Amino acid sequence: MELKDYQARVLADLGSYLEALDRTPNLAQAFQEHWADKGVRVGSVGSQAGMAPYKNTVPGVPHVCAKVPTAGGKTFIAVNALDTIFTALSKRSPRRPKLVVWLVPSLTILDQTVKALATPEHPYRRRLDQLFQHRVAVYEKRDLLMGAGFSHDTAQAQLSIVVMSFDSLRAKNKEDRKIYQDNGYLASFLQPDQGDPSDWLLPEYDASALINVIRRLRPVVVVDESHNAESQLSVEMLNNLNPDFILDLTATPRQNSNIVSYVDALALKKQHMVKLPVIVANRSSKAEVIEAALMMRRQLEDIALQQEKAGGKYIRPIVLFQAQPRTADDNTTFEKIREALIALKVPAEHIKIKTADLNELKGVDLMSRDCPVRYIITVNALKEGWDCPFAYVLASLADKTSAVDVEQILGRVLRMPHVHQHGHDLLNLSYVFTASNRFMDTLHSVVKGLNRAGFTNKDYREIEAPLPAEAEALPGEQLPLADWVATTGSGGVDGATDELDVSSVSPEWEANANAVTAEQSTGATSPGIEPVVTPEPASAGAAFVASVTAQAQAENQAFDAQAQTRNDDIPPELEDKMNRHKIKDIFQEEALAVRLPQFFIRVQNGGFFDSDQPFQLFEREELLKEFRLSQCDATISFEDVETEVYRIDLEQLGVGDYAPRAFKLAAHERAQFTTYLLGLSRDSQVMNLVSRLAELIGNLYPISDPEVKAYIRRVVEGMNPEQIRDCIERDVSYVRKIRQKITTLSNAHAVKAFTDMLDVDRVAVQPSFAFPPSITPSANASAVPKSLYVTEAAMGDFERRLINDIANLDSVQWWHRNLSRGKGFRINGFLNHYPDFIVKTKAGRFIVLETKGDDRDNTDSELKLKLGKLWEAKAGRGWRYMMVFENNPVDGAERLSDALRKLAQL
Repeated sequence: MELKDYQARVLADLGSYLEALDRTPNLAQAFQEHWADKGVRVGSVGSQAGMAPYKNTVPGVPHVCAKVPTAGGKTFIAVNALDTIFTALSKRSPRRPKLVVWLVPSLTILDQTVKALATPEHPYRRRLDQLFQHRVAVYEKRDLLMGAGFSHDTAQAQLSIVVMSFDSLRAKNKEDRKIYQDNGYLASFLQPDQGDPSDWLLPEYDASALINVIRRLRPVVVVDESHNAESQLSVEMLNNLNPDFILDLTATPRQNSNIVSYVDALALKKQHMVKLPVIVANRSSKAEVIEAALMMRRQLEDIALQQEKAGGKYIRPIVLFQAQPRTADDNTTFEKIREALIALKVPAEHIKIKTADLNELKGVDLMSRDCPVRYIITVNALKEGWDCPFAYVLASLADKTSAVDVEQILGRVLRMPHVHQHGHDLLNLSYVFTASNRFMDTLHSVVKGLNRAGFTNKDYREIEAPLPAEAEALPGEQLPLADWVATTGSGGVDGATDELDVSSVSPEWEANANAVTAEQSTGATSPGIEPVVTPEPASAGAAFVASVTAQAQAENQAFDAQAQTRNDDIPPELEDKMNRHKIKDIFQEEALAVRLPQFFIRVQNGGFFDSDQPFQLFEREELLKEFRLSQCDATISFEDVETEVYRIDLEQLGVGDYAPRAFKLAAHERAQFTTYLLGLSRDSQVMNLVSRLAELIGNLYPISDPEVKAYIRRVVEGMNPEQIRDCIERDVSYVRKIRQKITTLSNAHAVKAFTDMLDVDRVAVQPSFAFPPSITPSANASAVPKSLYVTEAAMGDFERRLINDIANLDSVQWWHRNLSRGKGFRINGFLNHYPDFIVKTKAGRFIVLETKGDDRDNTDSELKLKLGKLWEAKAGRGWRYMMVFENNPVDGAERLSDALRKLAQL
């Protein structure tokens, strides 16, 4: 099971936040930096309002949220997020136990989560085993209370996930209070030298109580459907767990959520996760709702069968009938609907009831080809913990005078079967049929249901049914289903209810259910699929379904086109919070036509690109394919390693804001780890130290992890006992030196490989980078004349002085502060070099300009300058590269005064 692109973006966003948190211990500042890097304002007010500032609900603990709609795979995201989180935490806490408290809102979801995480064949468990080397154990609370497979040693050696409900931590009854009682089964956790007990012990409870064992292990807490855990009691519950990190996952974040990643409907539609838009249509009576549902379902199944014959996967469309809630006067609602369906020749085995009191779906595998179920009757019993992608139609049978409350179960028809686009448009949508005189209120309920599932009011389409007069004029009309199911009262006109009455039933539904035209039935099918041949429309109901299908196909195609062309980096919810600035009108037409040259690599024979597209954008990774780090020079001088000092206590940074313990190494942990390693044999010391250093260095793609480990092993094996001890105690400083050495070696290899490619014309320069119509910098610069954009990105003092002098030159038409980190123009060679400025002269020349203040470490200046000049030589006469120092340039660079003199003449 691979990550979808939006799921990978959620993990990247989480990683971005963790990186910001690693740079600063201030939770609010890290949150602001995370969003500023994406050009999103935080904390602004008025016309420049941005996201709300970080809410420090659990003091000192990073607590963030990912907003992912229903059917977006929140559990799979959480499974992968555990690796991202623990990798970050372990960099500051070696040998920390990996305990996860996974909180869910109900026992139904608890059972499903435990089953998915514990079953070896399930994709979630397979992913956990892959990420944590098959050292994974999944528990329920009762397992931990009995010490079943859970001890101090196992907690140190594995990933331990305990799935618990919110209520089980609230001590409402005798069973729940056991978590706070002393427990002999957990005596193995009463180890000496566990640090200051005040850091974890709830003094009113015994140290062996499960709550204190959890607190001592400082768990990562995953809160599933976190909108259910926002009360003051729930916040106290989270505090009591003493977590290192809290990750919320929900489709509907609440006011105190710190959202670090958004996923919207179009992202899910693009990846074929959901049946959107929802098609909503109103009928005149309950009987007509049943008629439309039966016809729509039959049509969908006919299409599904044709698709399967052409190589598609098995689909058996299901209708969810939402019955009127029981009242004192009517306790046979569900049976009446069942009787009506049976009277219409629906086989009894095709119908199941699922209510709070009656569950005929227990033990039924609705996805099985052998399962006959095609109709499920419920009220709101499917509101959570139930997902069947075969559910296509939600047919509400509420009284006509009532607004149809589909909010609770609308999400149950949104999940796409088999998670891929189907060849026929109608199989890529979901449908809601109602019979309400208060249809606008019904639409409001649909919107609320979409909101509950994490979607918006843009994700449904209202379909207008044909007028009754038009239906009556259809040729070959047969007795409509509305006549077969007799009704009483006036259909809600005078307030009476539209009750089902099965005393008069006709056997002709089978023919009527097929009464849609071949043209409307076939739609946008895959090539080679035979159309579904059906009779001409035979009733008002058939005309209605035909109208629905025609409009639905058009809506699906429009919605799908929007999904495929969307900007994945900017969810609609953030549009009005972006720090966005447009190109000035006077420069717009010219600037948008510019294409800055970049390096391209010639594709080898048999490459991905067509023969008329022999080049693709060059990436530095191409240069390191043959790089063998493990065989490079491993001589490193550690004599100048600086001592790293870690604060021990919880540092208060402001009112209610504390540094996160998760990113600071406690003294007793450092001492314990050092003592542990020094007590091992030399070989074991080397093995453990190599693993520790590799973990701290992290991913050096495209250099493989085995290559990195092999190199580090050579470095460590060359150390004497004193150096090994020093490295154990100051590993972060040693890692910095090792990374510097690896960077030097890989750069040297990349420079040679790149120049060799240039010499044999495997690499060439072609027009490529286009200026975006607007930019979203992390911070704004004050106004300087002749800027390309209305507002440019922030800059340092020397940069501002330089560009101000440049802007005052008569030769300059406009200038732009280039953005970095993938947003701006890069010279893509043996480095990814993002120059500071791009200047356009009135003579039509472009100058790409890098600035260097004299107070900076210029270790990379020579490489950037070399690359810039190679780019200039290949780009052509209209392009220049300059590196400008204030006073002391390196060879080949410019002094500020000389650069200004040259620019005045270009």
